[in-house]
Amino acid sequence: MRKFIWQLLTLLFFAFNHCTGQSIDSLETSNAIHELPNKYYFKVNRKINSVNAHLTKKSLKYLAKFQKQERRIQQKLTKLNPGLVFSAEGAKYNQLFQDVSSLSPDVSKTSLSGEYNPNLDSLRSSLSFLKQFNGIRDKVKEPLECLNQLQNKLQQSENMKAFIAERKNQIKEILSKYTNLSGSLKNQYAKLNKTAYYYSAQVKEYRDILKDPDKMEQKALAILRDVPAFQKFMKENSQLGNLFGVPANYGNPESLAGLQTLDQVQQLVKNRIGNGPNAAVMLQQQVQAAQVELNKFKDKLDKLGGGSGDMAIPEFKPNNQKTKPFLQRLEYRSNLQTTRGNYYFPTTTELGLSVGYKLKNKISVGLGMSYKQGWGNDFRHIHLTSEGIGLRSFFEYHLKKSFYATGGFEYNFQQPFNFLRMPKYDKTQRSGLIGISKMFNIKSKVFKKTNIELLWDFLSYQQIPRTQPLKFRAGYNF
Repeated sequence: MRKFIWQLLTLLFFAFNHCTGQSIDSLETSNAIHELPNKYYFKVNRKINSVNAHLTKKSLKYLAKFQKQERRIQQKLTKLNPGLVFSAEGAKYNQLFQDVSSLSPDVSKTSLSGEYNPNLDSLRSSLSFLKQFNGIRDKVKEPLECLNQLQNKLQQSENMKAFIAERKNQIKEILSKYTNLSGSLKNQYAKLNKTAYYYSAQVKEYRDILKDPDKMEQKALAILRDVPAFQKFMKENSQLGNLFGVPANYGNPESLAGLQTLDQVQQLVKNRIGNGPNAAVMLQQQVQAAQVELNKFKDKLDKLGGGSGDMAIPEFKPNNQKTKPFLQRLEYRSNLQTTRGNYYFPTTTELGLSVGYKLKNKISVGLGMSYKQGWGNDFRHIHLTSEGIGLRSFFEYHLKKSFYATGGFEYNFQQPFNFLRMPKYDKTQRSGLIGISKMFNIKSKVFKKTNIELLWDFLSYQQIPRTQPLKFRAGYNF
């Protein structure tokens, strides 16, 4: 009887310890899930849907454009050589159109391809982990399905890039057999080449968006990474974990057999650079020099619009603004211009606000408005009045380093008014401005750059009364 009681107590003890361990682990996971922001699932779903929709739209646009340009080249080559036969790719084009435009792609074919995206992998792993819990399953279902569809669209974009590159190379090989090509045929091939390049750049732009997690995603992943159950899930189910699986005997000395140890590596370094007192300094200098050269090479790739291994070096100077969304090509600016009544007191201050749009890497155009505030005559006679409003346009070209050539046209209503009774539009002064500006980078959360402008108003000589031909303005870019 006593033996039976001891066996029963031992069994209860181990069962209690097992349940306690499970409850602690489950409690940590439950607490972490409840700490996740309420809007996390909605924001993730909106971001994924936005990229998916834009990628689909751009893929269809570039594919149709490339097909149209290829047909034009084929027509011109057929006139040049009636016996030339092209491979029939109509079925392949139709299949690509169908795959890209499909609203419900086959997510079972989703695989790790192209450039690895750590944020996308972490996001998918976190959603798959949260899907296991009953209270969260419904919230995670839609974002996870959209993410699977997006990864399938990214795979389709890789297939489309490969197909476009193959067709472009085939056409290039055919054209290389002719010595006297017409200018129109050369121009058409140049357009085809640009289309192929800009589609690759566009896909890279969307991949970069997915690489950059917002604050809410960072917070959610930071919470989950502290949970042991999620850490184990990441090792077993992430794309990187499946690609580079961790061996079962990882960390054992036997698993490192045949690999160079740290002492061996250090000995090789000593044999190369010596063991003198300046050896470490020499090694550091060589590493820094190599890093500088590597950064220079990366900068050159970025200027060419590359930066990833699958980007071909273009045969033309690319416009990096072409693949950016509309809102990212906008620049918001402000500037001030004062008119003094005496040595210390300003008579008026003109505040201008404008929005610029980057057409190319070096060219910006924009529109804006200005408001002229009157201050009175001196410190003893301060009187706030509205002295005028204006409409502005500007053009800016990057010359070199931080210097820009700028110009514009302005309509200024130079008469006192109040906002209940606006000035008449027939009493205006026109200004035609050309000049130069210089940009200064500043470290601020609100302002990105500050600039000064020296402008010449070549229409000031026609104004009655005549105004000052030179204008000096200082401004800020948001």
